[in-house]
Amino acid sequence: MMNIAWFKRDLRVADNAALSSAINCGSVLPLYIYEPELWQQPDMSRRHYDFLKECLISLRADLKSLGLTLVTKTGDTLEILQSIHERHNVKSIWSHQETWNRWTYQRDIRVKQWALTNNIQWHEPAQNGVVRNIRTRNGWSANWNKEMRKPASIINTITGVVNEGSDTTPSPKQLRLSGDSCRSRQPGGRLEAQTLLKTFLYERGEEYSKEMSSPVTAFDSCSRLSPHFAFGTISVREAFSATEKRIHELKNTSPEERGNWMRALRSFSGRLRWHCHFIQKLEDQPSIEFDNMHPLYDGLRENDFNEEYFEAWREGRTGYPMIDACMRALKETGWINFRMRAMLMSFSSYHLWLHWRRPAVHLAKLFTDYEPGIHYSQAQMQSGTTGINSIRIYNPIKQGVDHDANGDFIRKWVPELRFASNKSIHNPTAANSRLTDYPCPIVDEKIARKTAAEKIYNLRRATSHREHAKKVFIKHGSRKSRTIRNHKDIKTNDNQGELALDTSTKYTSSSKNINDALVNARSHENKTLKV
Repeated sequence: MMNIAWFKRDLRVADNAALSSAINCGSVLPLYIYEPELWQQPDMSRRHYDFLKECLISLRADLKSLGLTLVTKTGDTLEILQSIHERHNVKSIWSHQETWNRWTYQRDIRVKQWALTNNIQWHEPAQNGVVRNIRTRNGWSANWNKEMRKPASIINTITGVVNEGSDTTPSPKQLRLSGDSCRSRQPGGRLEAQTLLKTFLYERGEEYSKEMSSPVTAFDSCSRLSPHFAFGTISVREAFSATEKRIHELKNTSPEERGNWMRALRSFSGRLRWHCHFIQKLEDQPSIEFDNMHPLYDGLRENDFNEEYFEAWREGRTGYPMIDACMRALKETGWINFRMRAMLMSFSSYHLWLHWRRPAVHLAKLFTDYEPGIHYSQAQMQSGTTGINSIRIYNPIKQGVDHDANGDFIRKWVPELRFASNKSIHNPTAANSRLTDYPCPIVDEKIARKTAAEKIYNLRRATSHREHAKKVFIKHGSRKSRTIRNHKDIKTNDNQGELALDTSTKYTSSSKNINDALVNARSHENKTLKV
């Protein structure tokens, strides 16, 4: 009998509880499965695949140093597992809990049933502080801190290996992936992640708090670890521990040496927690990938979707320089800082009045660091459909002035405006610039913003809005500064088909505390997450 260490989005040897546990159980087969159907989902792209392949090269080398061989297969997961089971008599499967898109969620439900049918133990240790089958958010933050301070898992002596051949690595064409050129994409792999973490903590990160909001500075001042968290070449725990170690080191230095480091690293550490906080929302409610968190927003935008606006937004041809520069930079590099991501989503949802789902899927394909839990939670936050967060309608002209005052970022990515003055570059139409290659704004910013705000706030005034918002907050709101308790039970019908058999959930809170907490949440959750 043998054990499978099934790699999914934990492509590392270090701090890998699934791998170390599988090794401790006896003979082990390290396995990665290329799933063609997954790669055909609308949120997947060539740049994701290219990054993945680089991560697997790194993983294969690290496993080889332990005396293990990474086996890769291509096809349906159940068929592959069944075939391996018939040849090797599988005793157990070890893989980290995966909180990802609906396709992987449904696949895992099928794997769970297959394992039960075949009397195979499927162990899914948690990673990154996300909790499965959570019954309340109370205490979540404290639990996250406890998890982050646990020692990293250690690989013990290899007691046995399983001989199994690998399939040929499928080509992008075989997976029906488009060209999707991303010439300036970050490279994948464990060494890249380790290098980024080290340079951020010791060289690049001192002005993180100040410089993360501007695309001019964020490419260098942010950690740039988000794609590595998404693919698991490094764990959040590793990043947290390294950050705490660096903070401890700085405490023993002079104020001059510390500079702005303490503030920057504490901010970064906090955002690691928020990273998991948002993934927890998708774990608790998988439907938010497709459905509004707050049901009162159903039908608000769906019937008004303007295809021409969507195409202009996608192509970076909206006539708003900061919007277009960010979209073009994202297409070329696979990354943009959080504030600009929020601005892109806000502009599509409010100024263009596009329902969030299709723009979110488009951005998912462009983000090398696509993480569904963060992505769809943020898409809904910036579209105003959560019901518990502040309505943030970013003025794209002001964002340009505030975060690219001299127009350097705009000139780089919108060459049509390279000869515009610093004064006119953020609003060339108003400045009467004769730049015929650049389009006029597709909507009037002030009118579009005012119209959208009126629609949203009129809906929020409804009595039923607050009642539903309470339920959303109890399920998803942060508990960092407040515990919700002592109230009547509020029952939900959110049967999400969680992997556990018991999917019913009850939430409790006092009405007064909820109302107070709702007010607090509207500002508290507007945090920078793409670290």
